[in-house]
Amino acid sequence: MKKLLSLLGLSAFLLTGLFAQTAEDRAKAVAYLQKTEAGVIDAAKGLSAAQLNFKAAPDRWSVAEVLEHIAAAEDMLMGMVHEQVMKTPATPAAEDAKATDAFVLTALPDRSHKLQAPEPLKPTNRFGSPDGSLKHFEASRAGTIAFLNDTKDLREHATDSPLGKKLDGYQWLLFIAAHSERHTKQMLEVKADPNFPKA
Repeated sequence: MKKLLSLLGLSAFLLTGLFAQTAEDRAKAVAYLQKTEAGVIDAAKGLSAAQLNFKAAPDRWSVAEVLEHIAAAEDMLMGMVHEQVMKTPATPAAEDAKATDAFVLTALPDRSHKLQAPEPLKPTNRFGSPDGSLKHFEASRAGTIAFLNDTKDLREHATDSPLGKKLDGYQWLLFIAAHSERHTKQMLEVKADPNFPKA
């Protein structure tokens, strides 16, 4: 009986180790979340009302609208992680988690493929101002980082993603950071427009 219990304990330990994110994984994700947060803040820093609200074309978003989208998306994606991802079973052990991690970090920030935002994430001035959007984003990102630091079984749950692959909980947090990187590039594109106001 003792042997059986020992074997069961060892099996549970091995399975947990198989799917657990490592301390190195966690440190990399925290650094990426912090880096992409700083990118959002820097892209919006010091802009006038005219600059924040400038649109290169009627169907293009302003910096203010992109900021709102980033803040709203952080909430929606983290809600999905809590309510869906963390309640699903893991991907098969054969899945190459590191390759999928790398894929998320490469594919999502790539703006050569333009995408339409889902209706609930289109700008509606829900935070009242660009400053409100930025404050909401910073608070949400702090919650995302806290969740990453406090949750040990992120690799043990996975669900389908818009990237055409199943992503585990850890990869969904990379997705959230990569999403903000993607839209920081969008803000920089707006600022690079030749008609962008000088002040």
